[in-house]
Amino acid sequence: MSRIFRDVELTYLGKDKQQLARLATVGRTGVPHVVPTGFRYNPAADAIDIGGHRLEYTKKYRDAAHTGVAALVIDDVLPPWYPRGIEIRGRAEVITEPEAIVRVHPERIITWGLDGGEVGTRRGRDVGT
Repeated sequence: MSRIFRDVELTYLGKDKQQLARLATVGRTGVPHVVPTGFRYNPAADAIDIGGHRLEYTKKYRDAAHTGVAALVIDDVLPPWYPRGIEIRGRAEVITEPEAIVRVHPERIITWGLDGGEVGTRRGRDVGT
């Protein structure tokens, strides 16, 4: 059981079709950088892990190492037009072994469309650890 994520969020994060997210970081000059990426929920850390081929050579990895912050959006649209998703903002930890990853420790979670309800209704909460 997660201390941070609600059951509906864990269900959404665990869906097989939810494989692509967008990771936002901030560069040394303060300019934002957003890239598509794969992700996985890490139940042991209660966080989101970002991996990838040669990740340690990417801008997202360098940005996370330098600033220690990141945001991640995972979303989709159900027909005919029902957007839903989750935004996770938090502390970015760079891990080098056994493989390079960026681990995002949630501090704020915003969801939409996961609980049903009216289109466009957003639900946010601070979850800082």
